[in-house]
Amino acid sequence: MRIEHIRERLRALGAKPVHEQRVLRLWSQALPQDSGRRKPEDFLPLPVREALPALTEELKGLARLRSEHPGEDGSARLLVELNDGQTVESVLLPRDGLCVSTQVGCAVGCVFCMTGRDGLLRQLGSAEIVAQVALARTKRVVKKVVFMGMGEPAHNLDNAMEAIELLGTAGALGHKNIVFSTVGDERVFERLPLGPVKPALALSLHTTRPDLRVKLLPRAPRIDPQDLVEAGERYARATGYPIQYQWTLIEGVNDNEEEIEGIVRLLKGKYALMNMIPYNTVADLEFRRPSWERAAEIARTLHRRGILTKLRQSAGQDVDAGCGQLRAREVRVPVSRIASRRPSP
Repeated sequence: MRIEHIRERLRALGAKPVHEQRVLRLWSQALPQDSGRRKPEDFLPLPVREALPALTEELKGLARLRSEHPGEDGSARLLVELNDGQTVESVLLPRDGLCVSTQVGCAVGCVFCMTGRDGLLRQLGSAEIVAQVALARTKRVVKKVVFMGMGEPAHNLDNAMEAIELLGTAGALGHKNIVFSTVGDERVFERLPLGPVKPALALSLHTTRPDLRVKLLPRAPRIDPQDLVEAGERYARATGYPIQYQWTLIEGVNDNEEEIEGIVRLLKGKYALMNMIPYNTVADLEFRRPSWERAAEIARTLHRRGILTKLRQSAGQDVDAGCGQLRAREVRVPVSRIASRRPSP
């Protein structure tokens, strides 16, 4: 379901834009539809009021909690059931953040990620994306939403942008507190600046070597890392938000001196933040998480070389919080067939 479909149904019942916005605002903020100083009977048209109970239940059904897995770090991985029985993952993050999914599965096929092992199963509608936020807000405060869960948002751009617009208006999120994460796609750089809500941008870099990037992200757009950084820099300067570059640090793959030199070459002087994220180990894959000491050494080296770097502790290490792990465990699909896809560094 798309947000526009909800608006169309409300209009058919006689709702005006102000009525639509009230219903969507209360839903996206996980508030009862009779909240506020103005009660529904004093404000909403009678046909809308009569339809609200059924509509409220339908919206709840877009994203239902199947299971919750709290982590010791304050995070919690949520396995979310959609109305067709498919499942996606959302992650409640420390400091009032939430990671949401935009697809069931993923077409990019990053070799170190569980989400893409079966390819893309289906897109999420914009209302299903916002429904993850509404569900999370029934559990705790959400002040930041990152589009970093299952799926590649650029491959579901219309729905992602529609969700972003609602979250940045009726959803009461600051625009810079909405983060769109992508492996890189020309459409992102063309369309995101044109929207009424301009999110912050996170670009999955993972390597500075074009040949290794093809191996790590086999079905991502063929964008040279240098070109990706240049496109990111233009977006950063246009919006006033620094680009967050994501680097999943994998032992023996992209944790070497050549990559450190490459990061300095690409990001020196850029309006950018490097998020260095040690790999979240998956038992069925042979990729390994480097030691914290090695990761910290790389981060310190980059800092000394003038690259603003944050070493991120992967949330939920103790609850299989790597993207796609919880869903994979739920559906019990074997992953041995991708265990041998480790690229040579």
